[in-house]
Amino acid sequence: MAENTENQKRYPKRIPYGMMNFVNVRERDCYYVDKTRFIEKIEDSNMFFFFIRPRRFGKSLTMSMLRHYYDVNDVGKFDMLYKGLYIGDHPTPEHNKYLVIYLNFAVVNAELNNYRKALDAHCNTEFGVFCDRYSKYLPDGIWERMQKECNGAVEQLDFIYKRCAEVGQKIYLFIDEYDHFTNKILAEPGCLDDYRSETHGTGYLRNFFDTIKAGTDSSIERVFVTGVSPVTMDDLTSGFNIGTNYTLNYEFNEMVGFTENEVRAMLTYYTDFCNLHKYTVDELIEIMKPWYDNYCFAEDAYGETTMYNSNMVLYFIDNYVGSKGRLPRNMVEENIRVDYNKLRMLIHRDKEKPYSIIRQLMDKGSVTGELITGFPIEKITEYEYFLSLLYYQGVLTISGRYHGMTVFTLPNNSMRMILDYLLAD
Repeated sequence: MAENTENQKRYPKRIPYGMMNFVNVRERDCYYVDKTRFIEKIEDSNMFFFFIRPRRFGKSLTMSMLRHYYDVNDVGKFDMLYKGLYIGDHPTPEHNKYLVIYLNFAVVNAELNNYRKALDAHCNTEFGVFCDRYSKYLPDGIWERMQKECNGAVEQLDFIYKRCAEVGQKIYLFIDEYDHFTNKILAEPGCLDDYRSETHGTGYLRNFFDTIKAGTDSSIERVFVTGVSPVTMDDLTSGFNIGTNYTLNYEFNEMVGFTENEVRAMLTYYTDFCNLHKYTVDELIEIMKPWYDNYCFAEDAYGETTMYNSNMVLYFIDNYVGSKGRLPRNMVEENIRVDYNKLRMLIHRDKEKPYSIIRQLMDKGSVTGELITGFPIEKITEYEYFLSLLYYQGVLTISGRYHGMTVFTLPNNSMRMILDYLLAD
């Protein structure tokens, strides 16, 4: 133990660039920007929580932190994971009280003509992990019974929540990247009919969410869903009226991403520990701010705290520390454009509507419109809906109100580069 303490004195905390596993972040002594104070706010909110943010803002790490906080099997790790954090000093009664189901739709094949098979395969794996991980809390032979009696993800989820109810166990269901397959529709409009068949009426994906809804009257106690856009939310969850979309809620404006105070604290730690004083913290902030800052995720928060893209900040600090105080050669990650390939295809497919909006942004610097909280895929290229899509994708940010409408602007230089890429032939 003395050796570990000595190592902590000799070496700075690891920079968690690209890390999404909360246990790894804590076990490897990484620098963690404490977001655990939001646990209390989440518990005070609706039991079924929807939350949308752009890519690379730390959603998956936040979800990982929540999963381990509520997992009954991690009660023995509570001090190791949360000591020194806000929630470690202020635990809520619900910590480590749930059986946790975690589904990551990002790993489900987005080909809609094969979506049922892919969703079944992913859920079969995760439900198998669930049955094994919580076997001491569940009826004997639950996995074998499920394999024998159930055909596919919908029937398996129905079976699991009913068996949990029989033994008095409560489930916390987490779904990451719930809207993953919408990328396929953005790139290939010919998939629209297949999309409608999956998300409307008796479609398989719609049935899956209907089963979640049914389970909330039984053992599914809480649901936490994240994604990048509310496109599919409107289609999938129109019947899921027990859920609440907290994406634009003032209370959660700072739950992912970094505030400037959080960035300053991190820079101070590394510049002091590593003795990197070629630039002051103020000078580093002045360099970083035009590239990574100025995101606003709630209209009521405009004019108060702006948010930095957390992944970009970690990219900068990782390069800065690793190169002994030299600024990164490139201020933006090289692979960031990949996140916007599908959006680019959409723009070049319909140059009359989306293309003209992008041009207006480039020429005037801002546009006004209504911020839509959810919309069907069919309307995605219409003015208000496309503006909102750009906002949810992180290309635009909120810059106030004008004559009753939301003002949208580019948040920073990184997104101006993305806008140039979206327009490029």
